[in-house]
Parts: sequence; structure tokens; C-alpha cells
Amino acid sequence: QVQLVESGGGLVQPGGSLRLSCAASGNFFSINTMGWYRQAPGKERELVADITTSGSTRYEDSAKGRFTISRDNAKNRVHLQMNSLKPEDTAVYYCNAGVRISSGTTRDFWGQGTQVTVSS
Repeated sequence: QVQLVESGGGLVQPGGSLRLSCAASGNFFSINTMGWYRQAPGKERELVADITTSGSTRYEDSAKGRFTISRDNAKNRVHLQMNSLKPEDTAVYYCNAGVRISSGTTRDFWGQGTQVTVSS
């Protein structure tokens, strides 16, 4: 089984920063793309940013220039540095990973989510 454990959420004032981290553990061959999604109340879950094993990244438009995704392949970790936070960034943030769990099988796994609240 594979577990993704997030940390780093919390309450921050507008303009502030937070750093989210996600660690993958368990039995698997390798991890492909890792990413962060978020879901605000009453809205669908959306991609914030993701990163491939080789370091290629993509960002949701509102995250560009403010958020930076990075990963440590040796430690199976992914991070999301969030700067210049806005109230509209308030959501539950979920870590996602495409995990190769056997020679021929890759599955998506999700973390339990961490709350980010941007408010004065």
C-alpha cells in the first residue's frame, strides 16, 4: 500500500506565505508525476501544480508567479511554496502521485488533504 502524508497547511494573512510538503511511503517501484490539487467549498477539485520525475512543471494560471512546486526524488517528497497568498487560495489542498506499484501497473494516490485558509 502507498500513503501520501501532507503537512504545512494553516491560517495565513493575505500576502503571506506557506509551504506545503507531501511524503510518499509504502511499497512501490517508482513515482511518476506528483502534484497538488485544491478544492474550495462548493467547487470542484482543481490542479494547482504538478511536476514530473525529470522536473518539468505546469501551473494553474492563478498560481503562476506565486507558487513554486519542487520535489526530492530520493526522499519521495513534493513541496509547494506558496507566496503572495490571496483569500481565493483558501481551500483544502491535496497531494497526488502517480505510483508504479508493480511492473505493469500505475495507480493514482491521494493524500488526506490539508486546510489552507487565507484571511485577515
